Amino acid sequence: MRALITGITGQDGSYLAELLLAQGYHVSGTVRKNSPTSNIEHLRSQIALLETDLLDRDSVMSAVRQAAPDEVYHLAAKTFVPSSHEDPQSVIEFAERSVGNLLAALKGLTPPNPPGGPEGDRNLKFFHAASAEVFGDATESPQSESTPFHPRSPYGEAKVVGFELTKQARARDGIFAVSGILFNHESPRRGEKFVTRKITRGAAMIKLGQAKSLELGDLDARRDWGYAPEYVDAMHRMLHAESPEDFVLATGRTHSVREFCDIAFSELGLDYRDYVRVNSEFVRPPEAMQLVGNSAEAKRLLGWEAQLPFAELVKRMVNHDLALLRDSSLRSPS
Repeated sequence: MRALITGITGQDGSYLAELLLAQGYHVSGTVRKNSPTSNIEHLRSQIALLETDLLDRDSVMSAVRQAAPDEVYHLAAKTFVPSSHEDPQSVIEFAERSVGNLLAALKGLTPPNPPGGPEGDRNLKFFHAASAEVFGDATESPQSESTPFHPRSPYGEAKVVGFELTKQARARDGIFAVSGILFNHESPRRGEKFVTRKITRGAAMIKLGQAKSLELGDLDARRDWGYAPEYVDAMHRMLHAESPEDFVLATGRTHSVREFCDIAFSELGLDYRDYVRVNSEFVRPPEAMQLVGNSAEAKRLLGWEAQLPFAELVKRMVNHDLALLRDSSLRSPS
């Protein structure tokens, strides 16, 4: 089996690459020029990286030809919700054109068979990473596959665009194309601008004397936080289901930013109340309805459900950051 992953250098892309390699896949991934590759350095000898402009159809077609995939996982996106307000058009345009270009490649191109592979056409499969942000100002809680979309950010709108294009390709063109509506999922590889990693890295810096305090927004904001490696497993299961269907992927439980801080700082022998400061600039408007996912369908049809306890997720992240910062300080010249 051969897979093409867009966004392979990100949190999800790197874990997915590991999962597929462990199952014997040949893995290719698209990268931008000068993409940071720290998440996949340990995999570089096992994967093929293809410099690709996902906004350019010819570039995408070339990548698909080279990768000759059985499965395409589209994970690349402009993923930070707050910054999506700064340039909303580019966020939405990226979703529309990247998804459109990839689906056009699957519809209009039968990739060449790999050397030594079987002859004949392939049944290519496509996974699109959507987000809980499609629900936005949700009309009900928890949210399931039947909950109407009401995005409240350009990022959420972009994910709706990608979802609808994927759904159309499935209905109109007969492509095995699905979207996973992913609620928040974290790991030690989460980007440092996200609040979870901001907390764990900030706590580790304070523990090592590299910072004195940490500024955050609303400590009572709640999120449905899961563990990223489990969510990429769900992506793979979706492409191996009997029929193409969209699924909500979530833990079904929420925790507050305050709880996250308490566990992270306590793991390091600290009290978050001594170090965390609220900065109103970081406070986002509250949701009318709590965003929390109902993954009953994923459990019923895919045999998937979130497993890692919330506290264990936080502890893994903060201990990783502590080790990373210690190692960095040992390597720095005195």
